[in-house]
Amino acid sequence: MHEHDNPRTRPAPGRVPRGPALAALALVLVLTGPVAGLSAQDMDAAPRPMNIVDLIDVPTLGDPRISPDGTRLLFVRRDADWEENGTVAHIWRVDADGGNLIQVTNGENGETSPRWSPDGSRIAFLARRGEDEHTRIYLLNAMGGEANALTDHPTAVSSITWAPDGSGIYFVASDELSEKEQAARAAGDDVFAFDENYQQLHIWRASVDDGEASRVTEGDYSVTGYSLSRDGTHIAFHRGESPLFEGVDRREVWVIRADGSDARQLTRNSVPEYNARLSPDNQWVAFHADSNEDFDFYYNDNLFLVPASGDGEARILLPDMPHGVDAIAWSGDGEAIFFRANSGVREELMRVDIEGERLTQLTEGDHQVINWQYAPAVDAHVFGLNRADNRGDLWVMSDDGPERVTHVFDYLTEDFLQPRQEAIRWRGEDGIEVEGLLFYPLEYEEGTRYPLVVQTHGGPASSDKFQFSTAGNFVQVLNGMGYFVFKPNYRGSTGYGDDFLRNMVGNYFDQAHLDVMTGVDHLIDLGLVDGARMAKMGWSAGGHMTNKIITHTGRFKAAASGAGAANWVSMYAQSDIRVYRTPWFGGTPWEEDAPVDQYWQDSPLREVWRVSTPTIFLVGEEDARVPMPQSVEMYRGLKHNGVPTHLYVAPRAGHGWTELRHQLFKANVHLEWFERWVHDREYEWEEAPGDEEEARATTTAEESPRPG
Repeated sequence: MHEHDNPRTRPAPGRVPRGPALAALALVLVLTGPVAGLSAQDMDAAPRPMNIVDLIDVPTLGDPRISPDGTRLLFVRRDADWEENGTVAHIWRVDADGGNLIQVTNGENGETSPRWSPDGSRIAFLARRGEDEHTRIYLLNAMGGEANALTDHPTAVSSITWAPDGSGIYFVASDELSEKEQAARAAGDDVFAFDENYQQLHIWRASVDDGEASRVTEGDYSVTGYSLSRDGTHIAFHRGESPLFEGVDRREVWVIRADGSDARQLTRNSVPEYNARLSPDNQWVAFHADSNEDFDFYYNDNLFLVPASGDGEARILLPDMPHGVDAIAWSGDGEAIFFRANSGVREELMRVDIEGERLTQLTEGDHQVINWQYAPAVDAHVFGLNRADNRGDLWVMSDDGPERVTHVFDYLTEDFLQPRQEAIRWRGEDGIEVEGLLFYPLEYEEGTRYPLVVQTHGGPASSDKFQFSTAGNFVQVLNGMGYFVFKPNYRGSTGYGDDFLRNMVGNYFDQAHLDVMTGVDHLIDLGLVDGARMAKMGWSAGGHMTNKIITHTGRFKAAASGAGAANWVSMYAQSDIRVYRTPWFGGTPWEEDAPVDQYWQDSPLREVWRVSTPTIFLVGEEDARVPMPQSVEMYRGLKHNGVPTHLYVAPRAGHGWTELRHQLFKANVHLEWFERWVHDREYEWEEAPGDEEEARATTTAEESPRPG
């Protein structure tokens, strides 16, 4: 029995790792070239390994927007706020050449969604300030000053877009509760019908002159996404039976005039569709969907075109394209479509010419293109490049090629040691090539074997890419403690073609878990990994994989399963989404001759009796995607069978843990568990900023002599 097995009774931790982690730090300082020969005084300024709080404190940049004349950018910077136990976002402005970086807003609750007016003189954004009951649209002079609220809508607004003439701003908002409904809720008469307690979402237009809002769409349906045409006369939108994610496959593409008239349905299928965009001449609508050319479901996302008139069928643009499509935009002249392409461990920007369907790659590197926006008026792209050494500084690209704009993340390599990151490939059990990412220990020496942590991504229709890792998987901390971290893009991942993705259709755990284990064996065969010191972790589909792996093999010394599925039959009903899961098992568990045997065959709970790996489970108490009972089922199975285990539940948390102290706990409990079972050594927990000072102040006050 270890003294610190229960985190609630752990000793007061410090922010800087101690014990084995401190020893690893000392080893890094000896072995790393740039600090060799430095004095003790110089050592204080030398780059050091990152800890958990360092990772949580890394800001994010998002929603960049190019000004109408192309000379300036707006973007949102989000930072950790430990006093509020969350993050706060503010709007910043910078010249396109990187100069004159300033913070534009500083409201207590933050601001998002900056949008330039068509003439560049004003900025619209979303915020909830002062006595605001809901999020509202605010307007600000682009040169600075005080922002003024434009709207006073009875519900929260989102998805704002300026009319091209600057006279109005379109937005999406839910319908208001009736007076009777409001009175009932106020009286505590709040029993609700499950899956029916929602208000429909619709498009509105606010006049910039007086803020008066007029309805554009109305009816017993929801607008789940929209895009205004370049000339402001039409709107392409996605229309669903409700705002619930459950109905994503029943949302279709429509076009309507900007005044709400002449609605036309363009698609009729049963696949999820995204990002409908009107061509500059309003003749076509482009979108992407999880389907093949016949609109069969569960394929890598591909590009489609459909006549905006409603007189014609949608057609696939690139039937043999090997990449997945993540976002799209029409070129300024309408002769091409730009899109973000998932190519496995990389995400690039590409262009396809409509005539001839010629594909051109516009970016290239070991990176992930994120937060991409295209400004047709100046024919320029703005995006972030998420790389191993950079969380996503902004770049602008025109005919002259990409130019870096911001340098927010330079400190990550100036202040901290960053791990070596590389793509690796190996053969799966059936001979198919599989790819993944490997992160090296900071103190890596060739010829020495190191412990390994295997992290499997969520989705599963996703892929791990070159990027600066976050506090959610704390790769840099693990590397600083001497672990390799391995992220395999197992069968079922996107970016590797449809056959690779669809290996899960009809049998979820066919090759996926075997891909993980053949990847592990490959690392052992290369002489990198010590096969006797390995741990496994993952969240969501990565948690499903962890649950499967611990029933498949006892080779891992420790495991951590985050929001993972245990029983696919109960999971199917409990989750807020089913459409993506139905293909895995060949039908629903509720139909006649239901494939229940396949559901149970692929359920980790079926073989929970095999588990010998000490495993912790983590889940959000309000997780709708992979609800808490799934983790309870696995936890109780292990506990009954005498396998060391704990289940940690985060109050208020959904599928992701967003509160900073929850994130810190999550990383700490993983690291403590791995250190205990992989190395049989103790780990001292990091504290939140300020906690150590408060503890010292309390101790000092208690020890001070009392006046008498």
